[in-house]
Amino acid sequence: MRIEWAAALALLPAVLSAQERVNVKGRIVNERGESVEYVQLGIPKLQTGTISSADGRFEIEVPCDTLEFFHVSYQPAVFPVTGSADDVVVVLRDQELPPAVSIGGDTKEKYLVRPGTHVLKNIGVISTSLRDGHPSGRELGSVATAKKPFLVKDILLTVHSNHIPGCVASINIYRIEGKEESFINVLHRPIYFEVAESDAPQDFDIRPEESILLEPGRYFIAFQIVGYDEQALLAYLAKPEDERKDWELSMDFPVFLKSSYLRETALGSMERFPVNVGVAVKGLEYQ
Repeated sequence: MRIEWAAALALLPAVLSAQERVNVKGRIVNERGESVEYVQLGIPKLQTGTISSADGRFEIEVPCDTLEFFHVSYQPAVFPVTGSADDVVVVLRDQELPPAVSIGGDTKEKYLVRPGTHVLKNIGVISTSLRDGHPSGRELGSVATAKKPFLVKDILLTVHSNHIPGCVASINIYRIEGKEESFINVLHRPIYFEVAESDAPQDFDIRPEESILLEPGRYFIAFQIVGYDEQALLAYLAKPEDERKDWELSMDFPVFLKSSYLRETALGSMERFPVNVGVAVKGLEYQ
């Protein structure tokens, strides 16, 4: 069994495809003129988005509307699209970090969330790929509920196999608020890690550099591909379609039977998803 990310695209209104789109290219820098890596950008209401490269460059086809830009270390920014452009420079302003919060009292080690039941071992996988072009910013992960203040120490997950050269992934953590389920970022620094090419499973134990203290509430811990070898993608797209292999430029995860969420494109809406990729979180719960 293979669950494809692209299945969610069938839910998009057909009218969107009829809108005229223009090509916008540029780069993203901070106030010091330094490139900002892996910025999410798009038009949320149209479910259109992508991620900038490691050197802050981006290219996207969109209708004339307002592009939004998001990176956990900077304030959000917007750019009004009025036509094609190939030299846009977007400046992100530094995010003012809140003071560190310290909570006294006893703690105990525990898992905030475990993966759930592993189903269809060695057969079923959740698959994502670059076969249709650059990554769009898809996110999938696990949902956790903190009943008491919780300090995140380890984020664990397994990649079943990876055939994406030069793959860089990120972990994002969102607080789920209200009946409408708004997803609010809680990180102040990106969590990046590399995923090597391998046919064998790889286990990851990611230890955030910043102190992540979760107040009581519901959270979505999400996995996202943000970087890859661009030359490998170009070489793949240059092949005749009948010579392209299904497994090329793809990453597979084991399937766990616990509901989660799927974001199909960067800055798009979160949709409920019946399974998850087995992200687990452990740390210290304050008593």
